[in-house]
Amino acid sequence: MLREGHDVSCLDEDPESHARLEVGLEKSWEDLGGQFTVGAGLETEALLAAGIEQADVFIASTDGDNTNIVIAQIAQKRYRVPTVIARVLDPLRAEWYQRQGLQTVCPTRVAIEMLEGAVRDASNRDGEPDDNVTEAA
Repeated sequence: MLREGHDVSCLDEDPESHARLEVGLEKSWEDLGGQFTVGAGLETEALLAAGIEQADVFIASTDGDNTNIVIAQIAQKRYRVPTVIARVLDPLRAEWYQRQGLQTVCPTRVAIEMLEGAVRDASNRDGEPDDNVTEAA
């Protein structure tokens, strides 16, 4: 998003995450206009330091569905960020929160669709359906 000219602020508990942001960039994160704040998304002070009050878009993408949902609702309701997106790994929960008005992205659902597509593509190449598909979860 920085490359497209957007102002981007990243809030992360792990200071080492900053280095991962710069992978593949031609300049440093800050030189490109990015901001990095160390803190937890559930901390008001950290959200304010990261610039939530000026945000047009807020993305909650921690490791936990519950945290993402709570932080997204805070951004949506308390700070009235116009566009709020939460990453939710559980497809059923993602769908339920989507129906409640929270925009969600579900990587698990995307992976399932890609896997199904790969099986269909393989079936179409062979000309015969793969009736014996084994799934491990």
